[in-house]
Amino acid sequence: MKFSELETSALHLNTLYERLEIKRHGRAWTTQELALGFMGDVGDLAKLIQAHVGIRDIDDSQAKLGHELSDCLWSIIVLANKCGIDLEAEFTRNIRELAEYVSGELDA
Repeated sequence: MKFSELETSALHLNTLYERLEIKRHGRAWTTQELALGFMGDVGDLAKLIQAHVGIRDIDDSQAKLGHELSDCLWSIIVLANKCGIDLEAEFTRNIRELAEYVSGELDA
């Protein structure tokens, strides 16, 4: 799946979530609330990484790890969109600049 397809899927799901939040609570989550939800997902991810390397016991941790990584990616895509960031362009630029920096350090 190309990044644009991931983004389209993530934003479609966000639209569905917003409709559900409005139905249940009368309003959609704010960008700040989405960021707080992401922080919780990152905490869950850290625990699953610990299980992956054998320092925490979590049943079915490998499947849960894939799920949590996917949740985190979803959150990042949605937050970037809400903040007006072209994530694909920023990622491409950042990776290129970091690769140039690291290559330069290796050559020094």
